[in-house]
Amino acid sequence: MEPFKNLINPTLIRSFAKHLARQGVDEKAFVKAALAGLEDREMKARAELVAEALAAVLPASFDEAASLLERTLAETDGTSEGWSTSSSGVTGWIVWPMTMYVATHGGPHPERALLALHAMTQRFTSEFAIRTFVRDHPELTFRVLHTWLVDPSPHVRRLISEGTRPRLPWGMRLTALVNDPTPSLPLLEALRDDPSEYVRRSVANHLNDIAKDHPERFADVLEAWLEHATPERERLLKHASRTLVKAGHPRVLRAFGLHRELQGTASFHLSPRPLTLGESLALELTLVSTAKRRQKLVIDYVVHHRKKDGSTSPKVFKGWNLELAAGETRTLLRKHAVRAITTRAYYAGEHTVECLVNGRAVDAARSFVLKLS
Repeated sequence: MEPFKNLINPTLIRSFAKHLARQGVDEKAFVKAALAGLEDREMKARAELVAEALAAVLPASFDEAASLLERTLAETDGTSEGWSTSSSGVTGWIVWPMTMYVATHGGPHPERALLALHAMTQRFTSEFAIRTFVRDHPELTFRVLHTWLVDPSPHVRRLISEGTRPRLPWGMRLTALVNDPTPSLPLLEALRDDPSEYVRRSVANHLNDIAKDHPERFADVLEAWLEHATPERERLLKHASRTLVKAGHPRVLRAFGLHRELQGTASFHLSPRPLTLGESLALELTLVSTAKRRQKLVIDYVVHHRKKDGSTSPKVFKGWNLELAAGETRTLLRKHAVRAITTRAYYAGEHTVECLVNGRAVDAARSFVLKLS
């Protein structure tokens, strides 16, 4: 598989340089600076290198530099979801370094910088760059974001939500919004019924960020927004609730009718035991209903991973969403891969797994012994 970092590559940089040259930029100087050490860098570092190369060749005036970059952008009607290349200008991954340049050099000129990001986000997301202005110029930035709520471009409307997410992956953490999400909530409410699923999915992810730090505040929003909700909004709220559903938050479970305990019995088994790193753990859960009506069930499982010091760290994994009919017996099967990944270190020894139905443990926790080889 081609390394992800190669999305920003020498061919793309040279193509970008041709567009810059049409605006009077020194093409050779830009290419030389942008390629110096490129191969040794990972994805984000490559974008940063190209942004530094831009800073070395663009006009000293930020307004002139921003205007020049805007003229290199591909034509767009602003309403299509996704980016397509065009001989008329640049689009896609190479626009990321352009947004970095705006974030780094536009601080003294926030209004002009936001205009540039408005144009760039319609060719590639400005969600990382705009966070600098949310942090450093919050009043101005939120005022501008409110005017963008009626923008015809779904990319711009998504930027409103995605750019202000408190815990955006890959992005700067917005500590002020982690501590208090109040400024973002009116924007999210205005976008909750956006015609674009692309925008609504961002709203859901933003709300999930809020749920991690302010579960009760999130529950307030959930309960209010579920009133007279369309099917599209219900899907948004279910996706936004995923962290707190896994955690068994009572108000969130109740909002979706998932607060009742299982009426019946559950039998939970694991195999093989022991297990060697790289193999898959087989989970088997048998449910027997004793209820007289259907039951809505959300089923997750928790793996208590053994740590280096012998203690354990729990991680919740998504299992099943289902309705169990009156008197029904159903057996559920799941393979859980236990293999080396960059985000988790595995240690030999006993691990335990428990099954949660509507946020409550059912049957006894089961254990397996992990061998590393």
